[in-house]
Amino acid sequence: MNPADTALSFEVIRRHEIDYAECYEDMRRFTSMRGAETPDQIWLVSHPPVFTLGLAADPAHVLLPVDIPVIQTDRGGEVTYHGPGQAVVYLLLDLKRRRAANVLYIREFVQAIEESVLETLKAYNLTGVRRPGAPGIYVAQGRHAGAKIAALGVKVRGNGCTYHGVALNVDMDLEPFSRINPCGYAGLETVDMRALGVRADVDTVCRQLACNLMTRLA
Repeated sequence: MNPADTALSFEVIRRHEIDYAECYEDMRRFTSMRGAETPDQIWLVSHPPVFTLGLAADPAHVLLPVDIPVIQTDRGGEVTYHGPGQAVVYLLLDLKRRRAANVLYIREFVQAIEESVLETLKAYNLTGVRRPGAPGIYVAQGRHAGAKIAALGVKVRGNGCTYHGVALNVDMDLEPFSRINPCGYAGLETVDMRALGVRADVDTVCRQLACNLMTRLA
């Protein structure tokens, strides 16, 4: 295999359910220790209930945390919720290496993530849309039109290496979203695929999302 092909390949790591704080530190450690030849990795995970704050987050948007921990992170964006029944994919990439191969720029990186979510939803006959100035994917039509179904937030270090990623709501207890202003928007409805009439296995959806991401980012 050509060394350039090796450099641009992916390793897919299935972490299953893992404490968010532990996973967060693992992502930071991997990114700090990686070298020029380290393969990019895609982590498929789920988390016990947790609220996370992005760098732009106002803690006041966490309205009623009660028994759910709140963790400050270094990703972009505002506050969101992670919990069982959510397909979470973290992207540990070297954008500069991919950029040198005329493959990827930061804006294209974000667009690729969004397109991958849209393609995943389409496979279940669901239509999502983007909203200008509001990162993530939203329901396009029907009773839940405008509701958020996927959140994204990434960290790009000065050396071009990324971590964090995207979370697609599949089959969740949605009540914790009512305890925050999701992504800083008071009253924003948050839904999952089940609320839209789709019964799907979370692991299957997570793998489909990862496959779509790899296709877009290859």
